[in-house]
Amino acid sequence: MTIELLTAPMEALTGLPHWPYEARHVTVDADTGPVRMAVWEAGEGSTVLLLHGEPSWAYLYRRMIPLLVDAGCRVVAPDLVGFGGSDKPTEPSDHTYANHVAWTSQALHDHLDLTDVVVFLQDWGGLIGLRCAAADPDRYSGLVVANTGMPTGDQQMPDAFHQWREYAATADPFPVGGVLQGGTARTLSDAEVAAYDAPFPDGSHHAGPKIMPSLVPASPDDPEAAAQRAAWEVLQQFEAPVLTAFSDGDPVTAGGERVFHKLVPGAQGQPHRTIEGGGHFLQEDQPEACVEAILELRQR
Repeated sequence: MTIELLTAPMEALTGLPHWPYEARHVTVDADTGPVRMAVWEAGEGSTVLLLHGEPSWAYLYRRMIPLLVDAGCRVVAPDLVGFGGSDKPTEPSDHTYANHVAWTSQALHDHLDLTDVVVFLQDWGGLIGLRCAAADPDRYSGLVVANTGMPTGDQQMPDAFHQWREYAATADPFPVGGVLQGGTARTLSDAEVAAYDAPFPDGSHHAGPKIMPSLVPASPDDPEAAAQRAAWEVLQQFEAPVLTAFSDGDPVTAGGERVFHKLVPGAQGQPHRTIEGGGHFLQEDQPEACVEAILELRQR
């Protein structure tokens, strides 16, 4: 099967504020035909993987990357399929949870061959990244879980999530930069908002951002519920350090850290923290605190 793809011109993602990086691409295939994922890298040393969510792209980490590089880390920040400099399937039906896990795991494990990696997980970066970690746990030396989770459909989702899912599905046009501002406590500059919009030159590029909230398992019979439960079975044996760093200002994921504290062995005895003054996109609001969590876990 071959799917229809769009890609933002890479020149649209260069020269952006505080973004001096160049991407390379890896080609993945989840029974969909070849799809390219953009990967942004900086620094040398122990590997830190940064996984963004929806509707952002790796630009979300621009305030964290220099701090990690200065601390002696190699930073790897891919763009999820449908976002940033990666290819964008045009049909919402191509954006299945299973496809995103397959695309991302192929990029991280088969192409980049990441090992001994600490990963920072936020939003869909967590929904996908936790599945990747469960698929090959020996590659991961630590997880920082921030404003994310891996629901099985057995939990009651908060009203804020249902409101967000409805908005994402119906908004036309879908204001990517405006959504980032809405989920961020600090005021983004016009140039920063434009940088988030840059990968999406028109509405034909928005299939991923609009459908992703609807892919979060919200009922026990969700197509991915069984795979989610299987991944939790692996995480319940995961003994590498797991540190939660949720913000105090995200109504969608509030309280989501408790399941990790309860079920994951690697989360026991860790210096979990609540990051104050952060919205959903806490990387924008409190980048230093996010980096501190990564570096503390890296040393454990």
